[in-house]
Amino acid sequence: MTEVVDIEKLRRSCAQCSLHVLCLPAGIGAGDLGQLDEIVKARRPLARGDTLFRAGQPLGSLYVAREGAFKTVAIDAEGEQQVVGFHLPGELMGLDAMGSGKHACEAEALSPATVCEIPLAQLESVCRQIPGLQHQLLRIIGQGINRDQSHLEMLGRKQAHERVALFLHGLGERYRLLGLPGDVFTLPMSREDIASYLGLVIETVSRTLGKLQDEGIIAVRGRQLKILDRVRLDGLVHAPAAAGAKVRGQR
Repeated sequence: MTEVVDIEKLRRSCAQCSLHVLCLPAGIGAGDLGQLDEIVKARRPLARGDTLFRAGQPLGSLYVAREGAFKTVAIDAEGEQQVVGFHLPGELMGLDAMGSGKHACEAEALSPATVCEIPLAQLESVCRQIPGLQHQLLRIIGQGINRDQSHLEMLGRKQAHERVALFLHGLGERYRLLGLPGDVFTLPMSREDIASYLGLVIETVSRTLGKLQDEGIIAVRGRQLKILDRVRLDGLVHAPAAAGAKVRGQR
């Protein structure tokens, strides 16, 4: 009797994996899906504040948040902390160790969370066996690089409202990429974390969010945020580029 393979069950097993979010190679077979699922190790749930990996820890696996969100934090020699990244469900974590083989920062759960652990050695082996999977992994790494570049762009903005606008715009786009609403979402991080990430003080972040709300650009209540005027928000995001084009046109 021919065994019936439940393709949907196999897909659901990796449904929150960023490899799936960014589209598994077209035409991937049931056997390949099963092989990919076999190397993914489900970890125990993490509580808010739990650490997934620490700075200096050797790279052994990459991680994908199935539920919940994480922040990555760099700690300097004096013990000062700087938030350097946020990771939503379905996004890959651990790429900071790909170059040196050791993590340069630590990852902390922002809420109760569960993750999938993907042993790197086994992932490399499966990538060689499944056509197109390595290309998809490179796409994921490229998206991580793009987020790092966006962070640098935020820090390069002189005005606080531009940094906050760029942050909200980028967060909405990331939710949209995950198939979730990009104009109505929950901020998984605290105002303090946002301030650290943007190089601002918490009072400035709170005041800027309040100002954007007073102007009718967003509505915010606690951590629930809704973008009311996408055009005006985009205008704040692209303001420096527009001003630069205007100056060039006057020369």
